[in-house]
Amino acid sequence: MSMKIRLARGGSKKRPFYSIVATDSRNPRDGRFLEKLGTYNPLVAKDSEERVKMNMERVKHWLGLGAQPTDRIARMLEAAGVMPKKVRSNPKAAVPGKRMTELAAKKAARSAAPAAAEEAASE
Repeated sequence: MSMKIRLARGGSKKRPFYSIVATDSRNPRDGRFLEKLGTYNPLVAKDSEERVKMNMERVKHWLGLGAQPTDRIARMLEAAGVMPKKVRSNPKAAVPGKRMTELAAKKAARSAAPAAAEEAASE
């Protein structure tokens, strides 16, 4: 049984509130879980202590049993100092896609054409 520590969504429409839970990875996101480990409220300011509350003793227990945190939970645990910081690199995220590359080339050609015409007229 592969265990996960992940977020289970609660709250109403456009007012998210999450529970941090330990669950079997095959269960649905908001479905059955084994233990509630804390809460996460994304609507609270980032520097507030009310944003993320976790029972670190139980989180460490589940990590010791082999539970895998999701990416978002891993970032929270890194911020809390429970897990070592992981180096993340996504160099393709900064590269524009095919369509934006074409549009940028067209825009550069349009802006270069009037400049060339002005140079020819001044000569």
